[in-house]
Amino acid sequence: MRRTQEDRSNSTKAALVAAARELFATRGYAAVPADEIVRAAGVTRGALYHHYGDKQGLFRAVFEEVEREVTAEVDAAMAGAPDLASGMVIALGAFLDACGREEVRRISLTDAPAVLGWTEWRAIEAEHGLGLVTEVLSGAVEAGSLPPLPVDVLAQLVLSAVTEAALLIANAEDPVATRAASELALMAWFRGLTPG
Repeated sequence: MRRTQEDRSNSTKAALVAAARELFATRGYAAVPADEIVRAAGVTRGALYHHYGDKQGLFRAVFEEVEREVTAEVDAAMAGAPDLASGMVIALGAFLDACGREEVRRISLTDAPAVLGWTEWRAIEAEHGLGLVTEVLSGAVEAGSLPPLPVDVLAQLVLSAVTEAALLIANAEDPVATRAASELALMAWFRGLTPG
């Protein structure tokens, strides 16, 4: 069977994202020229411009893919949690584990704010992680595990706090000690949100 134009287009985009992701994760955005990405993907430079506009547009697609995966990992990890407190511990651990991987650290925490700018980086981060945080907090309020707080504001604050913890850990001289301190501080804050 002959492949359709849509199949060829999807295949080209997937090849570009896969090649760029590996190169960005290994060396960082600034150290990878667009020509190297297209060679690694086995496509033309025109294909990069056609599908993504430029290297920055391709980076955005890579970052969004990483964010989707991290959100899915956190969601899957906390799916079986018996209660809010356990779910928050599991979710925090899964998120920090993901952010501890070199690929996530370099693409999501180091390069994304610099390449895309703080506002766009936070908007993409919120698009993926914020929905999950909002869903968990809304469920906790409905179940009475949390007092009736403004969930939309609380979700933004929780997402910001855990992202800041990931940044602290990624840039720490002693990531293990910084992670332990971050988890301790965040869990104390989370416990303070729950009644009784």
